Amino acid sequence: MNFTVLVPARLASTRLPRKPLADIGGLPMVVRVARRAALSAAARVVVAADHADIVQACSLHDVAAVLTREDHATGSDRLAEACGLLGLADDDTVVNVQGDEPLIEPALIDACAALLAQQLDCVMATAGHRIATVDEYTNPNVVKVVLDNHNRALYFSRAPIPSQRGGAAAQLPTPAPLRHVGIYAYRVRFLRKFPSLPQSPLEITESLEQLRALWHGERIAVHVTEQPPGPGVDTPHDLARVRALVG
Repeated sequence: MNFTVLVPARLASTRLPRKPLADIGGLPMVVRVARRAALSAAARVVVAADHADIVQACSLHDVAAVLTREDHATGSDRLAEACGLLGLADDDTVVNVQGDEPLIEPALIDACAALLAQQLDCVMATAGHRIATVDEYTNPNVVKVVLDNHNRALYFSRAPIPSQRGGAAAQLPTPAPLRHVGIYAYRVRFLRKFPSLPQSPLEITESLEQLRALWHGERIAVHVTEQPPGPGVDTPHDLARVRALVG
């Protein structure tokens, strides 16, 4: 298994200004993410930054980084540009680890890369985790995914899915709903193509970019992990929580 981890990092953030450079235990968050990812089996880890300040912070901590355009509409566009800058081949595999996931499990990175290598009919692989509470199930900020018999994604939604006929959202359905964990493995060939695909109406409605792949008939393999994902960082409250966990 040979793959590259790319960490997209965008300096602007409405809820947490200069988020990639936020200090966590004496390190910029994006550096901490890259170091966690380096504990995986990846051949290399590279930050795909949109600002020279991020590249400079990475350089100070011996983390590889490339400077991409500031005007990319999505993280996938940024990754596609980074693939070109790094000279990756179409048959290569890239794992996208979000730059605001400083507690990412290296084993989860490996699992997604390995799953894509096994599922030759899929262009992407991602992860899911069983939802344990009704609050999480009904929370629109928690993205849900439903699978087919081969653990391929059927649909992603912010709505509580699957939903039992005649049932109330006050209880969890059977089978157990899955929370989507936002990590993606891509075949580089598809990643180059993805930004040029027309957006799907479902993607726009749900504000979920991965629905574009399903809309265009592509398959996404899903690794179901038993270990709950660590908290990401979107807000100052999230940052305080992660700082407390890191110590």
